[in-house]
Amino acid sequence: METILIIEDEQILAESLSKRLRDEGYTVITASNGEDGLARAHEEHPDLIVLDIMLPGLDGLSLCRIIQRDAELAHIPVIMLTARGMEVDKIIGLESGADDYIVKPVALGEFLARVRAVLRRLQKQPTIKDELTSNDLHINLIGRRAYRSGEEMHLTNKEFDLLAELMRNRGVVMSRDLILTKVWGYDCFVDKRTVDVHIRWLREKIEQDSSEPQRIITVRGVGYRFEG
Repeated sequence: METILIIEDEQILAESLSKRLRDEGYTVITASNGEDGLARAHEEHPDLIVLDIMLPGLDGLSLCRIIQRDAELAHIPVIMLTARGMEVDKIIGLESGADDYIVKPVALGEFLARVRAVLRRLQKQPTIKDELTSNDLHINLIGRRAYRSGEEMHLTNKEFDLLAELMRNRGVVMSRDLILTKVWGYDCFVDKRTVDVHIRWLREKIEQDSSEPQRIITVRGVGYRFEG
């Protein structure tokens, strides 16, 4: 069963979430601040991180960005758990690299459903083809590794899935709704704008000039098309 790291400074909430997850068979480890959470992530290599934003010391948004840039941790999905419920807070959370965003207080049933949804999307197997290539881009679907001009790119889990889906459908215009369905899943809780956020991140890593993209083309009013 999967291992889940909960980084939460509210002890009662952390214990409640941990108990519910353990009752479902998950292995749970906890940390009460950002520094300890980062250390536990490196030690335990969890399958999922549940991360509070308002942490003492290293806050959750900063920690999420660190995880995203860390080659050893970038593939681990992150669910943000926070009392900040304004739309702008959700956008900031998703732009920091979170795969989902849950506002406190949250019902334990909903929390568990979202955990399952993120892990289920992670477990989906790639298509029969093992590798995809486009000019100097090469991705290994089984090993989940991506290269540009022979150098490995450190993509987050969602960035990898998004690039793979776009490359599979090169030349085809994909709407945001279709991308959400293919990459995030039918049961996703994510706003459409997170597609734009992840496209922007991906362009920064694969385009010569992300301000004038030549690979991932915006089709205004519809979605995106991969050229290559």
